[in-house]
Formats: sequence, C-alpha cells, structure tokens
Amino acid sequence: MEPIILDTTLRDGEQTPGVSLSVDQKVMIAEALDKLGVDIIEAGTAISSEGEFEAIKAISQSGLKAEICSFGRIKKEDIDAAADAGADSIFMVAPSSDIHISAKFPGRKREDIIEMSVEAIEYARERGLIVEFGGEDASRAEFNFLMELYRAAVDAKADRLTFTDTVGVFTPDRAMETMKKIKAEFKLPLAFHGHDDFGLATANTIFAIRGGADEVHVAVNGLGERAGNAALEEVVMALEFLYGIKTKVNKQAIYPTSQLVEKLTRIVVPPNKPIVGDNAFTHESGIHTSALLRDTTTYEPISPEIIGRKRQLVLGKHAGRASVEAIMKEFGYRASKEQLKEILSRVKEIGDRGKRVTDADVRAIIETVLQIRHEKKIKLLDLSIVSGVNVTPTASVKLQINGREVVEAAVGLGPVDAAINAIKKAISEYADIELVSYHVDAITGGTDALVDVVVQLRRGDKIVTARGARTDIIMASVEAFLEGLNMLI
Repeated sequence: MEPIILDTTLRDGEQTPGVSLSVDQKVMIAEALDKLGVDIIEAGTAISSEGEFEAIKAISQSGLKAEICSFGRIKKEDIDAAADAGADSIFMVAPSSDIHISAKFPGRKREDIIEMSVEAIEYARERGLIVEFGGEDASRAEFNFLMELYRAAVDAKADRLTFTDTVGVFTPDRAMETMKKIKAEFKLPLAFHGHDDFGLATANTIFAIRGGADEVHVAVNGLGERAGNAALEEVVMALEFLYGIKTKVNKQAIYPTSQLVEKLTRIVVPPNKPIVGDNAFTHESGIHTSALLRDTTTYEPISPEIIGRKRQLVLGKHAGRASVEAIMKEFGYRASKEQLKEILSRVKEIGDRGKRVTDADVRAIIETVLQIRHEKKIKLLDLSIVSGVNVTPTASVKLQINGREVVEAAVGLGPVDAAINAIKKAISEYADIELVSYHVDAITGGTDALVDVVVQLRRGDKIVTARGARTDIIMASVEAFLEGLNMLI
C-alpha cells in the first residue's frame, strides 16, 4: 500500500526562521503541492493570525484534490479556527513528554492531558473535522503513558495517530521498532513526523514506514524549525528507488516545486542538497565526466530527467578533455587537439588561482583560443543611479540591444537591485531572465577593494554563470549580469 504523504511546507516549513508567506504565495505553493500529488496539505495554523486563517480558507476554497489540514493545539479556539477556515482536517498535538507537559501546562498532570485531549478530539469531531492526533515530543515521552494517551484518543474517535520526533532525537532502529509496537495495538493509520536535528529525519522516516507507519510528514527542501523536517524529495526518491515503495508523488514535478518553494521562501537550497541541490547532477571532474559521457549511470544513481531537471557539465581545475569537448559541442564550436589542450590549460589556470570558473570565462577562453570574434548583442551605453537617506534607490539604464537603443528606469531595495531591475525591464521584450543567485567577494582590502561578483542566470531551463570584477560593486554587478545575458540571448 502506498504511504500517505502529508506535506507540512506551509506550516512547519513556514516556521523556518525568516520565512513569512503571503496568502497568495501560500495558495501558489498549495496548488504546486496538489499537482505534485501529496495526499494532505498542512496549510498552516488557523488560530495563529488573521493572515494564516485567510490563507487556509483560500486554499480550502481552491478546489484542490488534496485534503487540507490545519495544525492546532488541544484547545477549543484552535479547533474552531480550523473548522471556520474550511479545513478538512486538524492535526492536533498534545504534549506527551514530561518536559513538554510541565513547560506548556504548569501544574497539570498526565491524567489532565489525557482528559483535555479526549475533550478536544470529541469537539473537533463535532465540528466535522477529520482528526489526526499526535503526541508532541513522543520520542522523549514515557512509552507506557504515550500508549495510554493514544488509547484515549482512539476511544474518542480520532481518525489517525501521529508519532512526533519533535526535536529529532530518534534513530532509525528505534523508529522501526517503535512503529511496530504501536501498530501491533492500533489499527488506525499511523503517521511519523520527524525533524533533522541530528541529520536523521529522512532515515527515521523511511524506517518508520518499514516499521509499519502508514503516513509520513515531510516538507519540500527539508524546511522546518531549526534543522528542518524530513525532506519530501529525499524521502520519496529513497522510498521509490532504494526500497521499491511507490508513492503517489509526480516525480517530474519535484524539482520545479522545489524551485518555487526556494523562490517564495527565499531560503536558498544548499548546492550539495540531495536530489534538488545545484550540484546533485553537476559534474566537473575529468575522470567522472569522461565515464559519464559514455554511460550516465557511472556517476548518477538516477537520471535527472526523472525529477524534472537536467544534467550539467562544468569546467574547473579538475576538468578533463571530454568535458571541454562536450561543452564546445554545446556552443557549436570545434577545435584541434592543440587548441583543446590550450583551452583546458587556461581553464585549469583559473581554477588553480582559487577562482570559480564561470560559463562566461569558459566561453571567453574558447573564443580567444579559436580566435573567434563574438559580437555582444547587449551593450551598456549609460547607467545612472540615485540613492541616499530617505531616497528610494532608482536606476536609469541605456542599452544597445541588437543595434537598437533602449532606455528604462526602475527602483530597488538598493542601488545594485535597482540597476539589475532596470536592465531586466529593458530586455523584457526580448527574454524573461531570472537571477538565480548573486555572490560577491572582496578580492583586496580597503574601501577601494576590487570586488568579484558572480551571478547565475536562468532563461527557461538553461542556466549560466558569469563574472564581473571592478572596484565599483554596482558596475561589477552590471558587468556580470550583462555577460550572462549575452550568453543566454
């Protein structure tokens, strides 16, 4: 039987420090999760704010196939808020460890928690909600009390039970063993909610399923409080490809959904993040690339197309001839053995200096060695910036695009942002370009430091990197952006 997938990106994921989503943004993510094929969308905590209530209400009215869930405490007001927002279900938690009981309900005893839980479950049922009941901090709770709490919940007609590893202290063997014990007594669907404080959330979630869990709680990109929740993409792919356990998730939508969540939450996915990180299907090593070009399975456990992304070859100090040949083929260039050797030597020289080799660097080296004069389609003719105290940063730019002069102006959060926005506005007629990442380093010390700006730009499914180096950070940023544009357009 396929495990039930509850996605908590919009609830626990939004509790990631620094993340705050608008109603429209939450609806966008909910629609993407529905297309992804998750069974339950935990859309937020209806009682927490007016915005949360409105978001859950809007998502509940969006006509999605998934069950819409609100998080709540064992309190009448939380249940009322969830029901009034139109949620299908409530994931309600009661403190189950003595640590949580004493901190959240000072003076209350274990019996009081059971009594409050029963009353809350019965009331939620009266309000027409599907009830998923969880023991919060269950991994640090006294097991006999936890089972007593679950028995009371079952008697009160809860629909599902959840074991929560609230602070991520479980281990895979304990997860499997504990799920077996709970499933031996209860026939209700059993869920596992794991956190990644020790880097074991994905492993614990998978072993919980192996122990009999029917449902798992996950979040896109592993978002969540502190170190985050079990990552949806890791759990789904590991279940399907390593354990042969199928899910309803549309795997081709995994990467686009990850990118949407990254963009709207502004929490950057680490490059080395499994499945969805920039480096997951990116290859530099000459030894690897040479074998990869003959057989992709040599250094890739799965094909990137399965999750809706593409393989990337990059050049650097570890590159080999096969990589250069592959990238030159992509550019539409051919070279002799001597020219290939020279190109590779120049690429490695940049890498040996400790610098990142960008796509623009590679193209410049290739065209220099092959003595190809590549006319830039976009040229900067003029740029002016207005910025200061109590002044909204504003940029005016004049570009020459394919021989035609274009003038545009835009505002931004700062002078660099304003300048980039003005350029994007000027080229909008020609192409929709997205700034994926922006990185700046000061190469020398002092206020006149030479700065090295590296940007990553995307047009459709093509991504390029480019560099700008100036003492003026604005001009370095513009130079890098234009360099990337000329590669994409």
